[in-house]
Amino acid sequence: MKWTHNNIPDQTDKIVIVTGANTGIGFETAKVLAQRGAVVTLACRSQEKGEAAAERIMAERPKGRATYAPLDLSDLESVRAFAASFVATNDRLDLLINNAGVMIPPESKTAQGFELQFGVNHLGHFALTGHLIDLLGRTPGARVVTVSSIAHRHGAMDFEDLNFTARGYKPARAYGQSKLANLLFTRALHRRLTEAGIDVKAVAAHPGWTGTDLQRHSLLIRAMNLIFAMKTEQGALPTLRAATDPDVAGNDYYGPHRMMEMNGYPVRVDCTDAAKRDADAERLWDVSELLTGVSPTIQSMSTVA
Repeated sequence: MKWTHNNIPDQTDKIVIVTGANTGIGFETAKVLAQRGAVVTLACRSQEKGEAAAERIMAERPKGRATYAPLDLSDLESVRAFAASFVATNDRLDLLINNAGVMIPPESKTAQGFELQFGVNHLGHFALTGHLIDLLGRTPGARVVTVSSIAHRHGAMDFEDLNFTARGYKPARAYGQSKLANLLFTRALHRRLTEAGIDVKAVAAHPGWTGTDLQRHSLLIRAMNLIFAMKTEQGALPTLRAATDPDVAGNDYYGPHRMMEMNGYPVRVDCTDAAKRDADAERLWDVSELLTGVSPTIQSMSTVA
């Protein structure tokens, strides 16, 4: 069966955060969820672009709402401030979509000095999820959807040189490492939530080959997009299925169904053996706590008053 927009259940009054929602599949994801009735926060770095994106969604008179809030995942202080503001003004969070990312940029660092792709794609989202985990845990049926990539297949975790300082910066390898980290993070989060008996699902998705602004740093990819890339409406479907399909299970991974997962409709897909290594998932979690200063508290339901 082809899973399409028609399969998305009603999302009336669900509280949603989509990071990087001003463009690409993030924008499409936020738009569709608002159309289905959700109250969506577009968490973006650029105020101008974020507010414009929210206005575009609201101009279509959706059943729900879309608003902008400032979030710069390359700065852990911005992550903390965003989460604190959100928690202060919301008593639930049904869906956190860790969508934002950077892809093969020139060598650069986050505000705290981490390699940009690892810092934004993984550490920023790790910290954001950690700050919001209590709110998610108080929301029955909540989900955390982290957007990875088929590029995780080429990723390898070098825990001795996560920031590519010793081996020299290689943009594509750094991107693959960050996308592998997304899946290891999902695995580790799923284990903790399951062991604690908390009704929150940690799942992942990837958009296959979808043409977005993410590829702006590669002239070759942008040229090939004209031949191979899906439109964002199609590319957002794996994220939307992971976020809304009632049959999704914890640690599931969704992507397109054909052409080596580059194109098609969303189905449950497999990941590499490297993304299934529990030891690496646990080591990455520990390292992420150390680097971000965020230690997500996932309490057993039996200990919660």
